[in-house]
Amino acid sequence: MINSDGRKRVIITNVSPAIEGGQFPAKAAIHEEVIISADIFSDGHDEVGAAVLVRLKDQDNWTELPMKFVINDHWEAILQPEQLGFYQFQVKGWIDHYTTWKKGLVKKFDANQDIRVELLIGAELLEKTLATSSESDKAALQQYASRLRGDESPDLLVALATSNEVAQLMYRLRDKTLDTLYPHIFDVEIERKKAGFSSWYEFFPRSAAAEPGKHGTFKDAARLLPRVAKMGFDVIYFPPIHPIGEINRKGKNNSLVAEPGEPGSPWAIGNRLGGHKDIHPELGSLADFKDLLEQAKAYDIEIAMDIAYQCAPDHPYVKEHPQWFKWRPDGTVQYAENPPKKYEDILPINFESEDWENLWQELKSVIDYWIEQGVSIFRVDNPHTKAFPFWQWMIGEVRKAHPEIIFLAEAFTRPRIMERLAKIGFSQSYTYFTWRNTKYELEEYITELTKTERRYYFRPNFWPNTPDILPPFLTYGGENAHILRLLLAATMSANYGLYGPVYEFGLNTPRPGKEEYIDNEKYEIWHWDWDKYTRIKDIITRINRIRKEHSAFHTTYNLELISTSNDQIFCFAKIDKKSGQHFIVVANLDVHNTQGAHVQVPLNLLGLTAGQPYLVHDLLSGSRYRWVDDWNYVELNPFEMPVHVFRVELK
Repeated sequence: MINSDGRKRVIITNVSPAIEGGQFPAKAAIHEEVIISADIFSDGHDEVGAAVLVRLKDQDNWTELPMKFVINDHWEAILQPEQLGFYQFQVKGWIDHYTTWKKGLVKKFDANQDIRVELLIGAELLEKTLATSSESDKAALQQYASRLRGDESPDLLVALATSNEVAQLMYRLRDKTLDTLYPHIFDVEIERKKAGFSSWYEFFPRSAAAEPGKHGTFKDAARLLPRVAKMGFDVIYFPPIHPIGEINRKGKNNSLVAEPGEPGSPWAIGNRLGGHKDIHPELGSLADFKDLLEQAKAYDIEIAMDIAYQCAPDHPYVKEHPQWFKWRPDGTVQYAENPPKKYEDILPINFESEDWENLWQELKSVIDYWIEQGVSIFRVDNPHTKAFPFWQWMIGEVRKAHPEIIFLAEAFTRPRIMERLAKIGFSQSYTYFTWRNTKYELEEYITELTKTERRYYFRPNFWPNTPDILPPFLTYGGENAHILRLLLAATMSANYGLYGPVYEFGLNTPRPGKEEYIDNEKYEIWHWDWDKYTRIKDIITRINRIRKEHSAFHTTYNLELISTSNDQIFCFAKIDKKSGQHFIVVANLDVHNTQGAHVQVPLNLLGLTAGQPYLVHDLLSGSRYRWVDDWNYVELNPFEMPVHVFRVELK
């Protein structure tokens, strides 16, 4: 007995997006286009048809989306999701006998051949579908078939045979028992818009006090909401807000001994006053925190909470659940290490504990607790040092009840590990952008992020600095480098963030021999002149306004690299077909010298034709330039502005 239906001749392969063969869902933000593609072909010369079946995961009925032929047996369809949660899709293909006949008919007609028999064959194809058609469809089919059998002029009958009305009818009424279904059903997780487009601003609430020498509070942080909103950020990220360990507390500049009154690192979580479900008392009360969340909403800002699954030596977990930690032969607990770095104030959790199930449930309850308080965005510290199966389970369980929750992975680690974290559920991820400085490095990295399978699961969030990381480029480049890296992050990636107010004040003195800030705010409380004007802050405000007002910057994946004649000039386009607004971003990567280059504008991608004049309007400076054809000259003085953000405008 032959199990296969030998009449199904279509082959379907290379379905995308299919993350590890469909083991993990692809991801997209709501209303973001998802391109579903496959290579679909058959033996012989018959025409092939293809479609994608789509449904929400909890629904029974499928919707069929026709696929379009692109080139070389490659087919595509676009899914535009309208709801949060999981969509499913399955690709199908079939021999399209009607289109095969239609194309042959046209060729013979154009060659002035006798097509009377061909018209009869077409009539038979139409009549073959009558048995399974509705009454209204039968009437139309019989009318069309009768005309093909009639004596109208050949040109009228060919026009009838090739009409959209007949083609759509035959598409819908084809014999679907002969469709070839790809055997695997794939998932796409749809997250809310902020997962795909967001602007993050990090500051320490304990440094928010108006008066020097005082510990900042949530009420002080609330006072800064108008400032952050005016700069154009829609996410404020706080380092951990929990009680800070008192045993082995770190002092200024990560010294092993804290002086009296030194606050310690907020990432050393927990002491006699509580742990991950508690608030550092000097910041205020839970009521103060919830009030801050509500006030932030009035400015269209969300507060992102830091989740660091690690404990200070005096965290309640250490005493109550000693089995969740590694104990050394001398009776002490193994503290965290990343040689040569040592974190004597932090104890890592042992995910190989025999009590792992209770451990998992407790860690998930931390997320559940803060969701109940109103938090919907979590920045997760060092997720790559915790078990992957835990994250996959925990994030999956949380999203079943709360699909709106966003998880950002703070994982500066090896590529395969960062990819895995994205596949198992993290909405966004920190990236290597922080250290990609040359034209070659930037082009190679953005191609990897946007033109490979990674675009379907790894959603980048570009940060030019963090409290832990002061890149050398910012150290030697000064204000020009800060402006350049800000503008690259904000225009290349739909999600970006920065650690301020360090950044807008241009502070860039490193701790000797380290890629980190001297007098690091991780270990001490700073006082800031929050009202101080800086040029960097002004440009931050301008670029965030541009990002919000122009949808071309609301996705990362519409970026197209542009060739330039100078390796110091980096250039790319951001193309938004829906709005018709297209941008060309040109950056001088040399922060000390004026550089110029010819850039090759991709006319076809921008909807322009050769010889057609057009304007490029720099939304940063307001300048306008008249360009013609593809190659045009630009010059940038980094002391004036290292980047052009050109909107392409027809003259």
